[in-house]
Amino acid sequence: MNGPKRLAKESLPISEPTKDHDHGKSAHPHVHSEESLRKIVNRLSRIEGHVRGIKTMVQHDSPCPDVLLQIAAVRGALDKVARIVLDEHLTECIARAAQEGNIEVELEQLKAALDRFLP
Repeated sequence: MNGPKRLAKESLPISEPTKDHDHGKSAHPHVHSEESLRKIVNRLSRIEGHVRGIKTMVQHDSPCPDVLLQIAAVRGALDKVARIVLDEHLTECIARAAQEGNIEVELEQLKAALDRFLP
């Protein structure tokens, strides 16, 4: 691999040049490995396909329990992606901010994101 890449916006392919992730008031650049980004994007692509499959099921009047089962599978897959992103953030971004002495802003942003994310 060519070293770490900055987290790109979803619309940019992984092969695009390094970009800063818009992290609001973040005190540091948001850098992730190309492999990590690829894994997350691949999972999201599979989830996207799964959601399209659920839409097709609904359009074809599939039984409601079958649709609900597939919705539950997508929820589980999204939760897994969220755990991967959170783990990456803790091990890379928060750790880097702590080393650089910028941890307060990062922790506040993480808390705000978790408040919106968790029920």
